[in-house]
Amino acid sequence: MKKLFTSVLIGLAVLSSTACKHPGKEAETVTEAVPENKDEISKDVFTDAYGEKIEVTINHTKSTATVHLEGKTYDLKKSDALPEYTASNEEYQYSDIKGNITLLKKNVDMVLFHAKRDPKGSGPAKMASY
Repeated sequence: MKKLFTSVLIGLAVLSSTACKHPGKEAETVTEAVPENKDEISKDVFTDAYGEKIEVTINHTKSTATVHLEGKTYDLKKSDALPEYTASNEEYQYSDIKGNITLLKKNVDMVLFHAKRDPKGSGPAKMASY
């Protein structure tokens, strides 16, 4: 009985010493790096004389334009050979030349959208009252 009691005490001593050696679980902090978007992007919405709207997103850093018209999306690449801002692919061409916004279907020379850019700060003319 004395041997059993001694072996139980030794067993408890071993368990308590190994339990004390394990450090407490520390809270892990995981920091996930969010990629920073350094692209210079501009977004405009234009309305033509018929009330149709075209949404143009230009990524100046990547020299691309994304045009949304009537539920369709056109991904275009900027053309440096053409004047002002012009972007195109095999089928379509978007241009913003002297305030004229145009989307063309190239193979049939069809204008899909045309509008004039509103000059910044312009609105209804104000008349002086006396």
